[in-house]
Amino acid sequence: MALIVTLSCMGLPTLTKRFGSSAQAHSQKAALDNYNPAGEKVSKISEDLQDLMAQGSEIRIADADASPRMVDVIIQTSSKPGKKLLRMVRSKGGFLLSGYDNVDAVAAQVPVDQVGEIASQSDVTYVSLDRPTQAAGHLETTTGANLARAYGTVSTGLIDGSGIGIAILDSGMYANHDSLSGQVVYQRDFTGEGRVDDPYGHGTFVAGSAAGSNSMNGGAYNGIAPAARILNVRVLNSLGQGRSSDTIAGIDWCISNKTTYNIRVINLSLGATAVDSYVNDPLCLAVRRAVNVGIVVCVAAGNAGKDPNGNKIYGGIHSPGIEPSAITVGAANTFGTDVRSDDVVTTYSSRGPTRGSYTDGNGVKHYDNLVKPDLVAPGNKIINAMWQNSYLVTTYPYLDARVASKTSKKMMYLSGTSVASPVVAGAAALLIQRNPNLTPNMVKAFLEYTAQPLAGFSNLDQGAGLLNVEGAVRLTSCVKSNPTNLTLGAQLLTGATPLQTTMIALQLFEWAGGIIQKWNFVYGNELITKYQGVYGCGVMLSDGVLLSGGTLLADRTLLTGGTLLSFGTLLSSGTVLSDGTLFIEGSILADGSVLADGSVMSDGVVMSDCVLPPNTGQGALATGDAGACMTP
Repeated sequence: MALIVTLSCMGLPTLTKRFGSSAQAHSQKAALDNYNPAGEKVSKISEDLQDLMAQGSEIRIADADASPRMVDVIIQTSSKPGKKLLRMVRSKGGFLLSGYDNVDAVAAQVPVDQVGEIASQSDVTYVSLDRPTQAAGHLETTTGANLARAYGTVSTGLIDGSGIGIAILDSGMYANHDSLSGQVVYQRDFTGEGRVDDPYGHGTFVAGSAAGSNSMNGGAYNGIAPAARILNVRVLNSLGQGRSSDTIAGIDWCISNKTTYNIRVINLSLGATAVDSYVNDPLCLAVRRAVNVGIVVCVAAGNAGKDPNGNKIYGGIHSPGIEPSAITVGAANTFGTDVRSDDVVTTYSSRGPTRGSYTDGNGVKHYDNLVKPDLVAPGNKIINAMWQNSYLVTTYPYLDARVASKTSKKMMYLSGTSVASPVVAGAAALLIQRNPNLTPNMVKAFLEYTAQPLAGFSNLDQGAGLLNVEGAVRLTSCVKSNPTNLTLGAQLLTGATPLQTTMIALQLFEWAGGIIQKWNFVYGNELITKYQGVYGCGVMLSDGVLLSGGTLLADRTLLTGGTLLSFGTLLSSGTVLSDGTLFIEGSILADGSVLADGSVMSDGVVMSDCVLPPNTGQGALATGDAGACMTP
């Protein structure tokens, strides 16, 4: 018999079988309903199991001789399972796998086309797939990535980045590390050194943060997308340094090979001093080209958030983090806890506004002054993959986390926005796995909209807030399967608007509820309930707001009238950014703080973006914050 599956984004799905009469169908449908503690009618069969049932019925209809497809399920009952139920499972061609002493349920393997009959029994309260489980590490837990795993479907599988290519443009990789083994599908060197390993030691760590899969210590050091395909595109040399031209060559290669390796995400945990406006900066233009062909580009914001004396600095975003189409990521300090109530923006994380500039014909310098970063993610004293012979560890042996003695299992500490950026890159891969038709602008918007605003930090410190993978993937699961076919103002969701809160480590928080624009914050439910013109390709998410005669205007060809425009840079009240107070109003000036002017420190040199002790002169950015960041 064929199955009709009706899915609801917010509620549980309902399922109806086709029978010879409507009365019979109604009776069977009633038998498949149950009531939750609130008295609401819900289906007795889980959504992912219903998907399998639908597929199984289609197979049987197409081929009457096809054998029934078996599926592992957990059958919950109103009291201890009785012999009648167990006999029924066997009579339907199923097998009992295990029972429990203290839980009213049994695990069984049953023909998929018999699930409905089993669920219709009066003593059965719920039937669900026996889903795979895995341990969750700190990054997975504090970002909500472990919670997002279950938002998959039969076609996507577990939400773990499977099938998505993440290109890591960095210092190379120790590809035989257990965290990366089997995931590195391509390696290429653009430095001229003729090697793809990681003598500096930065790229291995970055790859592990984005997509490492490690069973050590119960999976404590898993990356965000542990099943993603990793591409090792080496653009930094043995000292963690490179040229903009090498990075551009790496980006260019990714664009040419996007289809071959399904490259949907690029991570750039590197940067050069921002001198040119993003309109002219060649690194920015290369990033824009990648975004325009459908690749999400995540970039470290930089570690120039304070001067050597500890004074706060604004305007230290590096290139290509100044590029509006990139997802520019600052670093948050989680203090090693999974709960998020103690999280803050690190002191060294670069703040906006962007200070790339151009000089007009009259000799007047014009700064871009865009709001950046776009969001922040865990980036302080994170543990991940280590290459023991690398420059970083041999020079600073205390970076060794000492969690293993075998070379292929060693892990290290590292801090910086270069650590935070691949966390967001992994999150982007999860969103794309859940809905492969998302544009880079949609990925960016959903990550910003669902972020958690951190109290006391402005848009220039944290962008939209702290990465929330659970919320972003859940929101994505509600979006229509092919949103790029929609027009401005068309319904974006398949059902009801999702709850705009997330609970991580037993703490509930509200989403930011908006997105970063060029000079301000735009918010409102229509950003997720209706398709926005800025979500398409060939435009930037920041294009929806214009500055005309000193007045901020919303471009209604790119944003619907139901979105609201903030009147400056906001300071979070600890709930949502739109409820916060104004931090900067009108022209963007950092009151009482140093505002970087884009002066050239290392023009043309691209550096890895981790935090090292000051005055090392080797690749990574020296911030003077090492004592707090590097020691275990």
